[in-house]
Amino acid sequence: MSTQPKIVISSLDAERLEKLLDSIPDRAFPGRDELEAELARADVVEPRDVPPEVVTMNSTVRFEVESSAEEFRLTLVYPKDVDASGQTISILAPVGSALLGLSQGDEIEWPKPGGGSLRVRIKEVTYQPERAGEYHR
Repeated sequence: MSTQPKIVISSLDAERLEKLLDSIPDRAFPGRDELEAELARADVVEPRDVPPEVVTMNSTVRFEVESSAEEFRLTLVYPKDVDASGQTISILAPVGSALLGLSQGDEIEWPKPGGGSLRVRIKEVTYQPERAGEYHR
């Protein structure tokens, strides 16, 4: 990854994501190494201390994938919370992993399974649980 903006993750999200990764067999999640690297370099803070413009778990974010110039508005969720509405994205999806911890205006280049990369730009965090006072969701 050529661009690595600073990322912030709540201690609650970090703990839950580490447990999730521990529960998945090594080869079952192709983006494991990248997500583990992001967690390792993240600035982990208490949920109450997460800045309001940061993408956390269960945040709804408006973002653009540069290669297609498509804009999306999705909620970043744990795999068990993905639904058929088309309005959620799993943390285990390449774009989902890329979104975590970024702030409005940030861009990141993220590897795609099978080769290549995608560039994601955060346009707006439209909902963040911590900003709404929901610290234990």
